[in-house]
Amino acid sequence: MKLTEMRELLAKRDIQLTKSLGQNFLHDAHQLERIAAAGELTKADKVLEIGPGLGPLTELLLAKAGEVLAIEMDHRLVEFLAERFGLESKAGAPEIIETNALGEKASNNPTPSSSPKRGNGTPPLLGERAGVREVNPPNQLNHPDNFFLIHDDALAYIKREPRDWSEWKLVANLPYSVASPIMVELAAGSRAPKMMVVTLQLEVAQRLMAPTDDDHYGILTLLVQLDFEPRGWFKIPPGCFFPAPEVDSACVTLVRRATPLLPEEMRTTYRKIVKKAFSQRRKMMLKLLKQDWPKEKLEAAFAELKISPMERAEKLSLEQFVALTKRLAEAPTVDVATGGA
Repeated sequence: MKLTEMRELLAKRDIQLTKSLGQNFLHDAHQLERIAAAGELTKADKVLEIGPGLGPLTELLLAKAGEVLAIEMDHRLVEFLAERFGLESKAGAPEIIETNALGEKASNNPTPSSSPKRGNGTPPLLGERAGVREVNPPNQLNHPDNFFLIHDDALAYIKREPRDWSEWKLVANLPYSVASPIMVELAAGSRAPKMMVVTLQLEVAQRLMAPTDDDHYGILTLLVQLDFEPRGWFKIPPGCFFPAPEVDSACVTLVRRATPLLPEEMRTTYRKIVKKAFSQRRKMMLKLLKQDWPKEKLEAAFAELKISPMERAEKLSLEQFVALTKRLAEAPTVDVATGGA
């Protein structure tokens, strides 16, 4: 989709893009192709796209993948995408899909706000509402049977509707306003996508990819890299977007680790350690952790792992945070009110 075409479509529909929603649409064909290529897609892949906008990346994903599920918050864009890809709800009241692909009865129904519009393909998610495609939709660019569209706030949807995304890939130009929390929410645990290829602000990309002791190394780095390995990234100039953002952007590729570094039952402790350790970046980590764990337990763990009691959080590697978590997971925490364990 060329910039002139994008401008015309938005003007024709009187759509004013909203900065608060992070609406900066990527129009550069070369960059869109690079993003789609980074996903290493085949017809066996299922793809989650968050923030499809006017659908230029969506079109590439549909051509390469077996199934695409897109979540869009802006109702004006949902209407446009439904027209562009030939999706239509039945008389404005989408039917309820009672069974999944295996013919199993759905256990529950979602709220209307999370209703996906779909093509004629099998619904990808259990128990959701879905519209049906017109038999002869007029003037559509594509008529895909493998496209599913949900009108919802993506972050709220992911939190509200826990899903197993482990067989999916996330390929998306994420809305800048919610990119970090979406990444943290999707990246956690065994249900995370097997690959994430996302475009976001360069600063956020640097935090996702940062090595130990880097200026960008911190909470976001450790929360995401616990389950994902950085594989590569490329910069995208502001001029490739409409409207052009005030900052540079980048597309990053993250691949889920083959073997989890921590079991599920230790992850709450890991997050607590990481957040507390970076709560005051320039303070000694041991001193900060003493607010929540007994001094003796902490000092023993630091000594065993050969971590200096004077060390700051930015100096500790992911592996050291994991090892520390394993030693503190069973330790009683300090009762702030009494100062006891």
